[in-house]
Amino acid sequence: MIEFVNKEFKGAQGRGTLLDARISSSDKAVIVFAHGYKGYKDWGCWRLMEEKFVQNGFGFVKFNFSHNGGTVTNPIDFDDLEAFGKNTYSFELEDLSIVTDEVARLIQQEMKLDLPIFLIGHSRGGGVCTIYANEDDRIKKMISLAGISDIGSRFPIGDELVDWKREGVRYILNGRTKQEMPHFISFYEDFVRNAKRLNIENAAQNLTIPFLQIHGDMDLAVSISEGQNMAKWTNTRLAIVKGAGHTFGASHPWESNDLPPDFEDAIGRMIDFFADQ
Repeated sequence: MIEFVNKEFKGAQGRGTLLDARISSSDKAVIVFAHGYKGYKDWGCWRLMEEKFVQNGFGFVKFNFSHNGGTVTNPIDFDDLEAFGKNTYSFELEDLSIVTDEVARLIQQEMKLDLPIFLIGHSRGGGVCTIYANEDDRIKKMISLAGISDIGSRFPIGDELVDWKREGVRYILNGRTKQEMPHFISFYEDFVRNAKRLNIENAAQNLTIPFLQIHGDMDLAVSISEGQNMAKWTNTRLAIVKGAGHTFGASHPWESNDLPPDFEDAIGRMIDFFADQ
């Protein structure tokens, strides 16, 4: 059995961040979970989701992207807005690769097991996981949970883009912390430079592993039309949670030990998908 919480690892550009893992020799597979934009591994109900998967015979690993704005000593409240501003999609793909390498090492070298690795990505993490799953044949199944289907459309256009290029930074309000969170123009420049790699549609169409898109039909942050796109491109069925929003009823902080009904529904679908041989 391997179990640890808040283990430090070096992510993109050598920046320190945190990793949790629970892996047993009896597990069917090990799931790696990637959080979304302005997210972190300890947000809301993620710990309860982890518990559900562990109870159903899956190893579970969750981590903070290296440039999500958190720090090793304060992973929740975005103490390092400079790091947040420097984040790129390429950094997140690098982080996911580093974590996958570590998970494979734990499984194969420390535990002497041959377990498949599955991915779950929420929101932006769903898009990142889709791209990554198309690049790493160690990934055997993946789920995009309210995941995005396009990156380019999320950048400003017209005068707003001109202003961003001129000023070098633009700010997004964090509704929870009330921080004005920066995005440096390098975020956009990285996308332009790596547009081919960062095309989620191409990655989805080239996936050869079992894929599931789960989406709430009342998602105001990532439209269900994006989930419909992902299902179309992967030639799979979209799993719709009726009445659910972007976080399936969860919020932060989440004090209850019970899951919101919509989230319970989504987790049940995920477990069934991963358990299906």
